[in-house]
Amino acid sequence: MPPRVGLMRTAKSFLTLAELNPADLALVLDVSKKLKETRGRTSLRPLKGKTVALLFEKPSTRTRVSFQVAVSELGGASVVLNSDEVQLGRGETIEDTARVLSRYVHAIMARVNGHSEVERLAAASSVPVINGLSDLYHPVQILADLLTLRERKGRLAGLKVAWVGDGDNVCNSWLIGAATAGIDIAVATPSAYAPDRKAVETASSIASGTGASIALTGDPRKAAQGADCVITDTFVSMGFDAQRNERVRAFLPRYRVDSRLMAVAKRGAIFQHCLPAHRGEEVTDDVIDGKNSAVWDEAENRLHTTKALLCYLMLKGPELQTLR
Repeated sequence: MPPRVGLMRTAKSFLTLAELNPADLALVLDVSKKLKETRGRTSLRPLKGKTVALLFEKPSTRTRVSFQVAVSELGGASVVLNSDEVQLGRGETIEDTARVLSRYVHAIMARVNGHSEVERLAAASSVPVINGLSDLYHPVQILADLLTLRERKGRLAGLKVAWVGDGDNVCNSWLIGAATAGIDIAVATPSAYAPDRKAVETASSIASGTGASIALTGDPRKAAQGADCVITDTFVSMGFDAQRNERVRAFLPRYRVDSRLMAVAKRGAIFQHCLPAHRGEEVTDDVIDGKNSAVWDEAENRLHTTKALLCYLMLKGPELQTLR
């Protein structure tokens, strides 16, 4: 398990979400809330004079826009490097890239293909490294998801979340985030698409200290029973296009989130999806466009939690506490 980060220390990296203990997570969410409430109404620029490098091996909408806007509104500057402009491990080692960028910028966000790439960046970097997405984890997304859930339900600890569909990178980080926040999580996937074993082990270890529960099942209705929130993601993530037909057969129609599945959840349960959504596949229009859908708040909250995460990683403890 990655080292736990103390409340008043600057973290070196944010790769899976396991770097945050419950107090850290609460702090980041509190700062997110404050920055959201004061957006456009404050001249505070805590990242003035700081620059963040944004590396993209994979295309992005929400990650790119949220990070660029977040850095700008916090008073900093960003440098975007796409896959044809920086080749991690091809032509220059990942470690050398990390060492060079550390001399130029104050933090690095990397959206990569393999998780080992962002791990190697973090190991060689002298500035904070953020995993903007890898094949195994998507922790920045879960911060936004947790803020959205807390906004809608008023708390996190003691809630139940149901994940239905593919046990992908978002699911892996949701397991860790739920465990850290004290949320009970039930994950329903076909057996061949279960979440990563190491992610489950990490989440289970964290849950033993927070009182959260983790359940893995093949039955979507069992997972959704009594849930405060039902979550899904695309069945065909980037890089799996060649498996589209095989995946669609494995997931449909049983793992589609529709009104019948939502009816099994607790009354007033919300629906979340990290987007982009393939309507008619993992979710029906009436659910994603329905009154209990939180996906648009969830997408907006990527901005506010990104701001808070950058402040958490780049500011000293006392400076950060003033934002709470």
